[in-house]
Amino acid sequence: MPHVLIAGKIHPDGLALLEGAAGVTSDYIESIGETAYLDRLPDADALLLRTQPLTAEILATAPRLKIVSRHGVGYDAIDVAALTARGIPLTVVGDVNAQSVAEQTLTLMLAAAKRLIRADRATRAGNWTYREALEPCELNGKTLLVVGFGRIGRRVTRLCQAFEMRVLVHDPFVPAEDIAAAGATPAVDLADGLKRAQFLTLHLPKTGDAPLIGAAELALLPEEAILINTARGTLVDEAALLAAVGSGRLAAAGLDVFKAEPPPAETPVLAEDRLVLTPHAAGLSRESASRMSVAAMHNILDFFEGRLDGRLVVNAADLGLA
Repeated sequence: MPHVLIAGKIHPDGLALLEGAAGVTSDYIESIGETAYLDRLPDADALLLRTQPLTAEILATAPRLKIVSRHGVGYDAIDVAALTARGIPLTVVGDVNAQSVAEQTLTLMLAAAKRLIRADRATRAGNWTYREALEPCELNGKTLLVVGFGRIGRRVTRLCQAFEMRVLVHDPFVPAEDIAAAGATPAVDLADGLKRAQFLTLHLPKTGDAPLIGAAELALLPEEAILINTARGTLVDEAALLAAVGSGRLAAAGLDVFKAEPPPAETPVLAEDRLVLTPHAAGLSRESASRMSVAAMHNILDFFEGRLDGRLVVNAADLGLA
């Protein structure tokens, strides 16, 4: 009888799916604290994990573990190599939160373009003359660079095309003809795209130890460009971004992700009102939370029933599941 450990609060629909499964027991730890689930891990045959880290050291305390199911699509905090060495598949939930992230990207883009934070503060303070500053800009007719053309990047492209934006795409892993088929234009390389981008949005996983977008890359953008990041906080050099916005080189930015999460109270980005900030919540709508919990639970139940979808297994090729 498999025993499932759910580490972190999930939508009730996922729990209902588990409750309806025969011959399965479970532990449910609602806290997403990094250590809250560790004392239950030695008894777990399956682990459904929110955002907590899973290192090789932690994995060594779980002798019965046979599958790890991420409640999401990112796995930066998980030691995939350690799982693979033990023959343990790591699954993700596919595109169930892609629409939510794409919509949040547009929300941040519009809020940054329209200077929503500044306008809100001015209105509440009775500063009606703020409207004469003419700070807001339109999306219509502007050039957008989408970096990363996966499930989310493609949805963002379609949404922005509805605003009649010109869309450039940089993704070396996607054929140029696929980008063109989506009505977008392939950038020659990242630098080429940045030089033409009045809006920049990131939709790719962590790319290494150094930020993908640092001071040099920000300097390539046209003046008063706007940056949106709903992917990973480490993709953008926050200090360089603040300097660019503070100097007026960039007009604004929208961030759903940060280098440190949650950012400490003294983090400088929290004080800049030309930045629109949300708490790494782009993928967490009511609808997507239900879909993620169900998909993550399905991966576990499908594994024990011998019908796990290899397309949802991160280390499928190494485990012979591809």
